[in-house]
Amino acid sequence: MSRSTSLVTEQSGLFQIGEAAERTGLSLRTVRYYEEVGLAAPSQRSDGGFRLYCEDDVQRLLLVKRMKPLGLSLDEMRELLDLLARSVQSDALSTDELRVTAAALDDYAIRSDEQIATVEQELMDAHHLRLRLGERLGRLEAALDQREVARR
Repeated sequence: MSRSTSLVTEQSGLFQIGEAAERTGLSLRTVRYYEEVGLAAPSQRSDGGFRLYCEDDVQRLLLVKRMKPLGLSLDEMRELLDLLARSVQSDALSTDELRVTAAALDDYAIRSDEQIATVEQELMDAHHLRLRLGERLGRLEAALDQREVARR
């Protein structure tokens, strides 16, 4: 895409795939993959066929990125995205639909809490290992220092 086309997209609030990837911290390959599997898609295409993402598209990519550490399957990610979209339109939902949506979101919230607890425990374990490595490294460095002093 030419620089003039890029300026037009910037002025229109649209981003090329590279800009969307950079803003989300995702690779181009991952952004394309999310489109391929139906998790996210660009709002528009340029006349030349380039993907053009609006701010909402970028926010959806960020949401999918945040789902990744939760260990959700692609189908679960699609379902959660749908539930979140429905929750924004709660005025249009019947009472039964509200209950079902709320219960499903609650299930995902509980699963998220469980996964967060698991990741926090893994981080604590990694931190303890890092402390132990630091202690051992300190002892080795002290031993090397003593040997260097003894050589002098």
